[in-house]
Order: sequence, then structure tokens, then C-alpha cells
Amino acid sequence: MIKIGMLIGDRYEILEKIGTGGMSDVYKAKCHKLNRFVAVKVLKQEFSENTNFVSKFRIEAQAAAGLMHPNIVNVYDVGEENGIYYIVMELVEGITLKKYIEKKARLSVKEAVTIAIQVSMGIEAAHNNHIIHRDIKPQNIIISKEGKVKVTDFGIAKAATSNTITSNVMGSVHYTSPEQARGGYSDEKSDIYSLGITLFEMLTGRVPFNGETTVAIAIKHIQEPMPSPRDYVPEIPVSVEQIVFKCTQKSPDRRYQSMPELVEDLKRSLINPDDDFVKVIDVDGNGETRAISDREFEKIKKQSARRDDYEESLRLNDTGRVQPPARPNRQTRPKQKAVRVEEPEVVYEDEAYNPKMEKLTTVLAVIAAVIIGLIVIFLAGKAFGLFGADGLGGISIGSESGKGIMPDIVGKTLEEAKKELRNAGIDYEIRYEESQKYGADVVLSASVNAGEKVGANQTVSVVVSAGQNGVAVPDVTGKSEAEATAILEKEGFVVSKAEGNSDTVEKGNIISQSPKGGEKAPLGSSISIIISAGSDNSNKVAMPQLVGLSEMDATVQLTELGLNVGNVEMINHEDPAYTGLVCYQSYSVGTYVELGTAVDLKVSTGPENARFSYNASIDSPAMEDPQYQPGTSTQVILTTAEGIELMRTTTSSFPIAVNFSGIEGSGTGVITFVYDVTTDAATTTDENGETVTLPGTTQQKTTQRAVAFTPES
Repeated sequence: MIKIGMLIGDRYEILEKIGTGGMSDVYKAKCHKLNRFVAVKVLKQEFSENTNFVSKFRIEAQAAAGLMHPNIVNVYDVGEENGIYYIVMELVEGITLKKYIEKKARLSVKEAVTIAIQVSMGIEAAHNNHIIHRDIKPQNIIISKEGKVKVTDFGIAKAATSNTITSNVMGSVHYTSPEQARGGYSDEKSDIYSLGITLFEMLTGRVPFNGETTVAIAIKHIQEPMPSPRDYVPEIPVSVEQIVFKCTQKSPDRRYQSMPELVEDLKRSLINPDDDFVKVIDVDGNGETRAISDREFEKIKKQSARRDDYEESLRLNDTGRVQPPARPNRQTRPKQKAVRVEEPEVVYEDEAYNPKMEKLTTVLAVIAAVIIGLIVIFLAGKAFGLFGADGLGGISIGSESGKGIMPDIVGKTLEEAKKELRNAGIDYEIRYEESQKYGADVVLSASVNAGEKVGANQTVSVVVSAGQNGVAVPDVTGKSEAEATAILEKEGFVVSKAEGNSDTVEKGNIISQSPKGGEKAPLGSSISIIISAGSDNSNKVAMPQLVGLSEMDATVQLTELGLNVGNVEMINHEDPAYTGLVCYQSYSVGTYVELGTAVDLKVSTGPENARFSYNASIDSPAMEDPQYQPGTSTQVILTTAEGIELMRTTTSSFPIAVNFSGIEGSGTGVITFVYDVTTDAATTTDENGETVTLPGTTQQKTTQRAVAFTPES
């Protein structure tokens, strides 16, 4: 049994309980070997004799121990001692993302995307180790006091030995994926769905699906279309909206297929938030909403009831410490601490059913949903003109997928042909030819025959009659914008302009034109010219000013721009104003660098000859150790962080007044207390029933306290 003050693993001193959950308790502890505070997760005594729980606990520990990443609550050690099974974890002081959202109502787009990037990087590290979280939600994301975002509670994660894992764990219903709600397969893309729901909540301050029961919410995840976050916050950029939609597709195959893909789009949205660059994969309607079967409905009800009966409860008092509840209370929203404890996995049995009937029902439901959905979308799009828009110079951007069936446009007017091509979602370009048979602006031919399917990224070339008296279009490529415009307008053409990037054509000159020089077009027709905007920096970003920022602020700024932090070196800097701040960056401000570039930083520790003073009263170690008895003879040692000893004395009277000056180093130090703790004599009964008095024991203890010195002027 764990007691405050006991030492486990010959190094971890238990200080206080900070959390409790369904199958384990969490304690704050001091690692005397590495002189740092840690969190120790201990399997509850009632489960330690159950081989199933012990096995699950060990598997979790082994899986989590393989994860080491800045955006994950890291596991340092695992062990067993006298029937006590424990995991030693990183102790994170901070606030859960859930509490942070509640505090701010909703987050700004920039802040939400930045947090999502860091969460994605943490989950990516887990996926690279074949570990799926399965319970991504704001309650399991911690924002530390230093501003670092960390994913915690891999409570129902298991090491994956194949591409997918069957799981009957319900998860947190507001964030669960449709496949988890059905109790079916779940893989890395289930975590992507849950992260999409979390991003939605960060942006809007609410979850997309809610209901009176967990069953009702789960069914909404399966059946109801995802609402747009822009319905609640109109200023959300289109790229961020599309990222949320792609993450939360009903079909896993339509979502992002990996975390790096998601991170790439998130970073791009920070740079070009209004660009429509997110593409959803078409898998022949598998992502359409479909009705659930009766069996699935009953299964969801059973899973939801089981989960509600076993739900954990964590309560935080105003000081941020966890108080273990006497009984779980589902009416009270549990508050979270930095390190949470997960509940045991609950496995549910499937009732007998007819697989053929279920398969037939599912297929019919999907087909019906696809047909109805396509009809509604087509009619609505046709009525409101949502299928594309006119481009410049007769080039139209069609549907997102770039696929469609080629309509019969030969013999029709150019405007009629444009409309049909837009409705079919087909990209096209126009060129003119003289015709003795047809008048001006009549379609003569197309590069794809009517009725054929146009592939993705394919552009159809449409030949249009320039009439019998078409005019040759001047070649203006390479000329300046003003000169090209004057030449074309002089010949009787209307000029349509657009910008493009070019590494070879000088900024302001013409890259290309449509129709091309030498081709014929009717007088008064539009000639599109593309004007060079200079070299393409779309995949590059300008280096920001990092000098003068804290290391954390510099890291956030680089992350938001899609850059990485390289080597960080602590150095002396002659200017004391830069102490604790970045004093060097490896790229000059304003320099364009590729996305993903690692930027080296140097952080100042102050001038090389910096000196400090320490004038204070040292209190007894009772504030760290409740077992300390006043009047105990105690050795007190004061050293700098560099290991220079400033004082060593023995006393039984506190406080001790100290006054030091001219201290060299980083400005921090450690006070070490060494003293004896004596336990009281205890009375017990031996195996013969006789009363035996056990004498008290004396144990030497060591406690440390970090201190900061004052800079001297």
C-alpha cells in the first residue's frame, strides 16, 4: 500500500496524491537520483491481484514507455515492488485544453491551428510507434505553464501489430469517430477524426454534436452531416473550415490518411488562410451518411450504458490539486489535472445476428443515401450557380475533384458551352480558328468526345470559330504589362489580366497569353494575359525577428510559420537586457527560407561576469516534508546550480538568516537539508497470539529546495 513519504524503486519518494481514476492513483513524487519531481501512477490495490488488470497495466506501460516526444507526456520508468505496480511519468503543471476553451469561450484561429499542429505532432509520434490513442479530446490535451502543448492519457491505446485494430471501447462520445461508435475497426484515422472535432470546439467553443444521451450523440456522429464551424464563427477562413471537414469525414478513407498530411495543411492555412487548397478524396460515396442498422443501435446503447456505469471522476479544488471523490458523480463535470489516469478497457459481447441481412441492409441504405445526396446537391448547385465560376480568358475552374462526363458542346455558342462545362465540373481552355462554315463564337471541336469521362487534373481544349474574318492575335509574351495592353487594345481586343509566378520572366512582364500569338480570334474577344509577380515564394516564408524574444515565444512564432527549432545553445551575452532571451538566430530577418527549415537559436544567460546576491531567511524542511519534527538537528547546505558550495552548517533552530554577495553563475541554487526521521513504537500480535512491541526506527532523509539569487547592479 502506498503511503506518503515512502520510497519506491529506491529512488521515488511519494509526496502527495494528485489524482485518482478507475484503476490507478497518481502521486507527485521526488526522484532522488535525478533530483526532479515526477508523477507516479500506481495500480489500485483491489486490482493488483487481478491478472487481467495487471496484464493490461503492463501492456499500457510498455507501449507508452516507447514514446518520447515534446508534445507527449513522457513515461520515464515502469516497475513493480512488493505487489505495487507503477509507472513513472513526466509531471506537467498546467491546464487542460478543455478548461482553457471554457476560460476563453473560444480560441482565435491562429491559436487553435497552432495548438492543433503541436497535438498532431505528438499523435504522429505515437502512430510512428504503432500506438493509437483512441481518446483524443480537449480533456486529454495539456497546456503547460510554459505554453507547451502535450497529449496525455494513452489509457486505451495498445501497441498495434497490424494496420488496424478491432476495438469495442466507446471512447468519449462527443469526440468518438463513427467507426468507434459502431464498435468496429479503428486505426490512426480515428484519432484524426477526434482531433477534427477538437479543432471544431477550439474554433467555436462548442462541440458539433450534442444530445440528451450518449446513444443520441453517437448516432449523430454516424448519421448527421458535420456542421460548418463558419455557421457559428463566420470569420473562420475557408481553408481551416475545409481542414475540419476533411478530418471529420464519415468514411476513414476520405479523411487525412496520416498526421503529416494534416500538419502540412494546418501550416499552410497559417500562411494562406483564404486559399481553397484542401482536397477531399472521393471513394465512390463511402463517406456518405447512411442509416444504422437495428443491431448497431442496440450495440451503441449497450456500450454507452456500460461506459456510463464505469465513468471516471476527477475533481480539482481551487488550488489545482486533485481530491479523490468518494463516489463517481456524473452530474458534476470532472475537472482535469495535467496527468490523468485512465479507466480499464471494457469489452462488450455481440449478440447473435444475421450477417447477410445486415450486409444487404447496409448496401441498400448506402446506395439510397448516395442517390438522394447526389440529386439534392445537383439540383441545389444548379439552382444557385454553385458549380464553378468564370475564369480569366475563358478558363473555368470546375469541381473540386476535376472529374465529369464531357457534354456535347460542338455547334453551340461559347457561352452555352461554358455553362455546360462548368455544370459538369470540367476545366477547359479556349483557342480560336477561322471557319467558313460557322460564325464567330461557335464551338467547332473539343479534345474530349461527348460522353467520355474527363480525368482529374485534365483540361479540355475547346476550339471556337473566329468567323471568316478573324484577326491574328499579336504575340505579347515577354513584354511589359502596359505595352502588351496597348498592343492588344489597338488591334481591337479586350484584355483580361491575371498574375502568376515565374523564376525566368521579370516581374511586371507577360508570362503567357490565351489565345496564343499568331492564332486568330474575333474582333472584340477577350485575350487573357498572365503577368509575372516574380519568383514563387509560396513554399517559402520570410524569417521573423526572433532576437529579443523568450525561447518559448520564438518557438511558437517559428511553429506558426511552418518552421522548426534547430539547436538551442545557452551562452553568455554582454548585454544584460538579453538575459533569458534569444540573442542570436541562424537566419537574417526577412530572408526567405523553405518551409520546415530548422532555425538555430542562442539564448543569453547574462554577461559572462554576472554576479548575484542572496539575502534571505531559510525555513525548516517542514514545508517539503510533513514528517519533519521541529527541533530536529539538521544539516543545511547551500550550493549554486554550478555546484559551488556557499554554506554548510548544522542547526536545530529555524529560520536561518543568510547574506551572500558576489555569487557567480546562472543565478540559481539549491538548499539541501539532511536530517533523521524517527517512527513511533508500534504494538502488534505475533503468530502465537502474544502482544509484541516493535521499537521505533530512525531513517536519514534528504530534502532539497530550489532558490533564485538576485542580480547585482
